Amino acid sequence: ELNCIAGVDRVCNFVKGDFMKMPFVDNSFDAVYAIEATCHAPDPVGCYKEIYRVLKPGQYFAAYEWCLTDSYDPSNQTHQKIKVEIEVGSGLTDIRLRTECLEAVKEAGFEVVWEKDLAKESPVPWYQPLDSHRLSFSNFRTTHIGRFFTRTLLIALERVGLAPKGSQRVQAFLEQAADGLVEGGR
Repeated sequence: ELNCIAGVDRVCNFVKGDFMKMPFVDNSFDAVYAIEATCHAPDPVGCYKEIYRVLKPGQYFAAYEWCLTDSYDPSNQTHQKIKVEIEVGSGLTDIRLRTECLEAVKEAGFEVVWEKDLAKESPVPWYQPLDSHRLSFSNFRTTHIGRFFTRTLLIALERVGLAPKGSQRVQAFLEQAADGLVEGGR
């Protein structure tokens, strides 16, 4: 409906599907992009192969992906704890290493022409909006006080039936993910 209002209904549409089995013929698209999505794929190589299949030959696939940077040390218990917090709170079965993501893309048939850890040179830390220790008007909801108000409100809304049961539990694991993301970003 919004496409019609905007006048782009002939050039833009939406398809709900499984990115492991896309409902498109081979060589359908001039470009493909994925933003924080393919990290949820059960088989990254299979997912990237499916993207490669629907992309016209010689065209580009761009991705902005969640991955563990080269700073991650799998033998470090603190790093392991942070990784689990992020995975649980973000619905990820496994956050892959940056190198694993790149290898999966290559194994699917792509040539990597450019890749970069965007967190390294960001003038504002990417995790700043999630930092519960940083008080500002824009991130009040993520502060300890803001989280307290949110939890209290969710409990009340659950009790009167205006929020589904379990909403406060979801809030708790989202907070856990935020804490893990901030700690991992630092």
